Amino acid sequence: MSGHKIKNNLRLGVSYITLVLLAIAAIYPALWIIMGSVRPGKSLYSKTLFPESITFSHYKELFHSQTVLFGQWYMNTLKVATFSTILGVLLILLTSYAVSRFRFRGRQTALSVVLVLGMFPGFMSMIAIFLLLKEINLLDTHTAIILVYASGAPLGGTLIAKGFFDTIPRSLDEAARIDGASNFAIFSRIILPLSRPILTYLALLQFVGPWADFIFARLVLRSKDKWTIAVGMWDMVNSNQNSNFTLFAAGAVLIAVPITILFMFLQRLLVDGLTSGASKG
Repeated sequence: MSGHKIKNNLRLGVSYITLVLLAIAAIYPALWIIMGSVRPGKSLYSKTLFPESITFSHYKELFHSQTVLFGQWYMNTLKVATFSTILGVLLILLTSYAVSRFRFRGRQTALSVVLVLGMFPGFMSMIAIFLLLKEINLLDTHTAIILVYASGAPLGGTLIAKGFFDTIPRSLDEAARIDGASNFAIFSRIILPLSRPILTYLALLQFVGPWADFIFARLVLRSKDKWTIAVGMWDMVNSNQNSNFTLFAAGAVLIAVPITILFMFLQRLLVDGLTSGASKG
């Protein structure tokens, strides 16, 4: 066996070992949470990964507890995620279509500004957002948090969607324009039907955000019955008197289930949208 072949086999072996270690590092914590959600008691600590006995009482308690409004928080999060996804994706598509198909003064500057602003974390604007919402009397409303999520969407998705739109031949636009189609007709009847992969990617990205976001939801929403799931879950284990971690684990599993199902069924479109959007700048 030649030295070159030995080197390739060694490199391949190291790659497989690295992938296995990464898979274990990703799967083990998730498996621990799942097993913790069916473990009796309140503590996640256990000498073994798999519990000696299994109980689903924690899942029942989530929806029957007087202090934990899990069902209400779940529906609040679903509402916020759905409306912020619709509005946010619409803003991304309109913005990216404009910078992809039209040439106007300040276009490159606008793209540079979007790129630079997207590098800064969103929580840097917390004080400004809080004062603005307070002045227009939108604090402690779902409308406020929807506007916050949707307004920040173009910063993260415009360049990716623009890259995808750049891959669509301009000859289709020109042919439609010769037939008398307006810009909106071209966008809605030609561009959007061809943009299913990037639409899937943007929708999933925008939908998942409200499920995991805690900072802005905690800042804007003050009433317990208006909290999103992230704020409610944090409150469940916030104090020493309320440290039911197995209940927390059950809630975490229920949060992960719909997102996991969506990613499994839309994985192909998700990858296509991400790679196509990254092919051009």
